[in-house]
Amino acid sequence: MGQLIYDGEVLDLRVDDRALTHLQIVIVNMLRREHRFAFSWKDDVTHGDGRSTIWLHPNVSLHFKFSGGRVPSINRSWLDALYATATSGSGLVLTPEPADTSTAAESTWSRAVAPGDAEDDATR
Repeated sequence: MGQLIYDGEVLDLRVDDRALTHLQIVIVNMLRREHRFAFSWKDDVTHGDGRSTIWLHPNVSLHFKFSGGRVPSINRSWLDALYATATSGSGLVLTPEPADTSTAAESTWSRAVAPGDAEDDATR
């Protein structure tokens, strides 16, 4: 399970590395474009079954901590769905992963690459 460390504080957000990778791509690309937005998630039942929200902006310190060393394949449909929530009035919400029905040519994320993907693409 991966973690997100926000401004030096470990958040009560435990997600698998696949979900964290998709969040990382969306969050980093949004912050690179100087966007400011809320990020919300449902808390684990062991912590009250509530929900949490943080405010993300380009000057905040973020650390994405992954439990594994492999970069998962990227689901562009999930990136599109996450990006749509991030640009909405409610902000980024971690949604369940949909089936990947997009092609690289039609996805707004066709140039978004997770760390390690450039090497993987070059060897194919």
